Amino acid sequence: MTRPIVTYSSENWTLTAKDENSLRTFERQVLRKIFGLVNIDNIWRKRNNTEIDKLIEGADIVRFIKAQRIKWLGHIQRMDQARPTRKLLDWRPMGTRPVGRPRQRWQEDVMEDLKKAGRRQLRIEELGETWLRRRKPTKGCSAK
Repeated sequence: MTRPIVTYSSENWTLTAKDENSLRTFERQVLRKIFGLVNIDNIWRKRNNTEIDKLIEGADIVRFIKAQRIKWLGHIQRMDQARPTRKLLDWRPMGTRPVGRPRQRWQEDVMEDLKKAGRRQLRIEELGETWLRRRKPTKGCSAK
């Protein structure tokens, strides 16, 4: 019940390592409350992280968010070029950037997620084209 609330609009987030750690910590706190204490030899104790990971079978909140971002990228790529969301994806800012280390951009973050997921590195334009080619036409509709 808490995951949809916590991850609302998360497909638009750029996660830092600190954000990922905070989300995992919060999720484990909630899961400890849900699963409760464990009784071993009449001694009650809290579940440790390894036990919680076994219970959720590796489906942590950060993986969920990264999967949502990849789905959102595919959705944007299938949009018409005239839609504002698609225009924003293709938009390049003019001018100079401020001094210092640049902030992580959403596109760079999602491309890194794809790379870690085992997909080869593609330009975002190529991603949209491959998704459109793989998409099967539904009954009564024609493929573009």
